[in-house]
Amino acid sequence: MQLRRRFRSLVLPGKGALWSTVKWSDCCLPLACRPGDPYQLIAKASVEDFSKLGVAFLEDRLQMANGLIAQKIVSVHLQDSALKELREQASDTPAQILQPDPESSVERKPEPNAMEHIGKGDPQVLGPAPTLGKGSVPGVEPAEESDRGVGPVEHCHLHLSSCHECLELENSTIESVKFASAENIPDLPYDYSLEGVADDLCPERGERRVNVSGKAPNILLYVGAGSQDALDRLQQVRSALADCVDTDCYTLYHLPQESALRDPWPDNCLLLVIAARESIPEDLSRRFLAYLSQGGKVLALASSFTLAGFRVTSKALLQDTVQSLVFYKADQSQVKLSILSSGCIYEGGPVEPLGLGQLQGHLDSEDKDRLIVQVPFGTRGGEAVLCQVHLELPPSSPAVQTQEDFDLLKSSNFRRYEVLREILTTLGLSCDVKQVPALTPLYLLSAEEIRDPLMQWLGKHVDPEGVITSSKLSLKFVSSYTSEVDITPSAIPVVTDTAAFSSENFNFEIYRQNLQTKKLGKIILFAEVTSTTMSLLDG
Repeated sequence: MQLRRRFRSLVLPGKGALWSTVKWSDCCLPLACRPGDPYQLIAKASVEDFSKLGVAFLEDRLQMANGLIAQKIVSVHLQDSALKELREQASDTPAQILQPDPESSVERKPEPNAMEHIGKGDPQVLGPAPTLGKGSVPGVEPAEESDRGVGPVEHCHLHLSSCHECLELENSTIESVKFASAENIPDLPYDYSLEGVADDLCPERGERRVNVSGKAPNILLYVGAGSQDALDRLQQVRSALADCVDTDCYTLYHLPQESALRDPWPDNCLLLVIAARESIPEDLSRRFLAYLSQGGKVLALASSFTLAGFRVTSKALLQDTVQSLVFYKADQSQVKLSILSSGCIYEGGPVEPLGLGQLQGHLDSEDKDRLIVQVPFGTRGGEAVLCQVHLELPPSSPAVQTQEDFDLLKSSNFRRYEVLREILTTLGLSCDVKQVPALTPLYLLSAEEIRDPLMQWLGKHVDPEGVITSSKLSLKFVSSYTSEVDITPSAIPVVTDTAAFSSENFNFEIYRQNLQTKKLGKIILFAEVTSTTMSLLDG
């Protein structure tokens, strides 16, 4: 396993449970490390554990020690000769231990048996994980003797440039794909600007706000305690948001109350939606405020949650009634619409608010009761939009009492979505839903020297109709493909005739010419568009 501190250009979040974090130390045995930037680790893992690490990495559930973030995981095969070479280097070269001050470092002579522990199953050879301080570089402190239970062991540089087995599998495959791909795949330096990369990857967004926070694209939904009423609200909020944002770009997760208090969700939350009608516990409210102070974004929908400078005041006559709302967008244009009121309004509190954002909404009445406010928070870009309008409820909601109310809400339904999208866009989300491209068949591409054995193997494993079925999908192997053949996420045709393959985005011949490995990468399943690669490899 190799850990590098560098930008990942694409992450496909899975649909697994958000909170089942995976500790890397539970899935592998550390063998060696290389302090510095990037900080690199070599560890031993079974195929099953490596799969767990990979899935957790893709879903941003992989937990490292002391705040480290894994940016790259690579499978390598280390032969005994490679480990022997590393041990010899460790005996000949002093190991440099990086201190928190990047201007100074301490060189120490490694213990003669330092590398003997590596590869012999001593999981503590790495000592404590490196810590990062202000103005520091990734570093590692030597562990105390009492912590190890053995003599003092220093950390030794792992010179991957001298390890042929480490580099061959990774570099050859990456380079061959780069040669064969029509896309311009850049070589990103380790300290590449995240904001710059985000702009390069999303040029069509222009001046629109995009996610440059580095957080996973998770939208968390807090609806209070686990009552049936709360679960109903969860579905209503989830449905409304899913109609506004691209669910291929964002993942909507339920944030239970226990998880909100216990789990490290602020590190992986792009937007927190609070739709709890009951009072929010004080300790949980403090955690929401801490998230805001770190630059977080909050949307409160008909919730008791508020910020300094505002208090939520109940007006029973307004509850679940249809009212006329005047909403001011970020460009100060107005939208007038009929809305379902929560029965509460925002009034000034004992403390003056630090400032107000441009989004505002009030009743179209003499009192002009305030129902929507945008409130900046803290000095790190945090902000909240507080809303006492049921933007999450459709006109068909049971809360709508009369046919007249239904007709009014239905006539304003488009503008309800317009207001909700404006709020989400202001809070940094993209509401540009792209058209999903049609699925395409898979093509089975292989080198000539292994094609006959491959086809013989397939002949023994397909059923009489040429189908291999796994737990999640079926692959039907055909010699050619016509548009009459249906393609679904659970049933995909696989074209075996290599001569029929043609793509503007990938040249298999160039890929094959640049592939230098003996076995890896000789067989390829290629698709222009597929719903997921996870199911393809399952079983």
